[in-house]
Amino acid sequence: MPSSLDLATTMTDDLVALRRDLHRIPEIGLHLPLTQQRILGELGDLDLEITTGAGLSSVVAVLRGSKDPEASDRPVVLLRGDMDALPVTEEVDVDYASQHPGAMHACGHDMHMAALVGAVRILHARRTDLAGDVVLMFQPAEEGPGGAAPMLAEGLLDVAGRRVDAAYALHVFSSELERGQWSARPGPLMAGADTVRIEVRGRGGHGSAPHRALDPVPVLCEIVLALQTTVTRSFDVFDPVVLTVGRIAAGTKDNIIGDSGELAATLRTFSPEQHARAVQAIERVAQGVASAHGMTATVGFSERYPATINDAAEYDFARDVTTDLFGDVRYVERPDPEMGSEDMSYVLEQVPGAYFLLGACPTDDPDSAPDNHSPRAAFDDSVLPDAAAWLAEVALRRTGSLG
Repeated sequence: MPSSLDLATTMTDDLVALRRDLHRIPEIGLHLPLTQQRILGELGDLDLEITTGAGLSSVVAVLRGSKDPEASDRPVVLLRGDMDALPVTEEVDVDYASQHPGAMHACGHDMHMAALVGAVRILHARRTDLAGDVVLMFQPAEEGPGGAAPMLAEGLLDVAGRRVDAAYALHVFSSELERGQWSARPGPLMAGADTVRIEVRGRGGHGSAPHRALDPVPVLCEIVLALQTTVTRSFDVFDPVVLTVGRIAAGTKDNIIGDSGELAATLRTFSPEQHARAVQAIERVAQGVASAHGMTATVGFSERYPATINDAAEYDFARDVTTDLFGDVRYVERPDPEMGSEDMSYVLEQVPGAYFLLGACPTDDPDSAPDNHSPRAAFDDSVLPDAAAWLAEVALRRTGSLG
């Protein structure tokens, strides 16, 4: 039987064609009917148990290994690929550019889907060697509002009839990592994310007479500055907190002082302890600054995703698979976590697993290449066979099929 990498290499043209087809039809959020149908079409000729989501356009497939079918303790491994695009207008000049104005696969999820389809085909070809079962998770809405949590609520982890034992996923980078370079780290890999909203209520009036009003605008500005000082002076740099105010709004006209103003920020943390302290600090600062000026502040938090944590043992296992497949030279352990967030975190809260990063930069200068989420983000199709082989191989080895 050819190796996973050999099988993946024979599929290169098909994987590239699939990725480019998916790139042309980006869809956003929980409901991705065209993308779902394309994935279902790719899986339709395989011996799989396929279900689709009730409340979202997910696809879940169970591949049953046929080695030792009577064993009562057969392991179950989950492999995940996210499906959704971003509300970005593409500026990459390729013949497979987005055909949906205002939407683009700017984060490489089209690559993830193609790689997972490739992994399914490899595992299907090698199912007589597969000593367990594999759950294939095609997930919408990673970019928001989040698809992993509703899939879990619909029974994802028990769909094979036994609880998933371990879960794995990968993410391609359009910059930072050299093409074909793998990277990860044990423990925290990506941050938890909250959205913070602060409303300051004052008293409106005429712009020519601010002393007769309570102007929320300078108070909002003072809160922004005070929050930045609070982060740098209240939190350990070795358990980092990042707070970025991305939106501030008030008023309707230059000579009108409005009754209220608001700001929205993103809060990034890695530990529950720092998260709790950050929430308390933000509330204290916002309400204290507003009160000092005779106004009130209302603070609200909505958790987007928890931190993405690589289980130490599963990280070691996946790293060894990576270096065995591609050599030590193509793996680098990250010294620090990423401040971006990822809703694979919900899966990794419930089962141990690992999340790895793969460089897909199409140029030889990843440091200057456009980042993921940029309208100019581009990804090199040549890494697709490696991604497919890695996903298949972690499933094969984690189920003990190759032991």
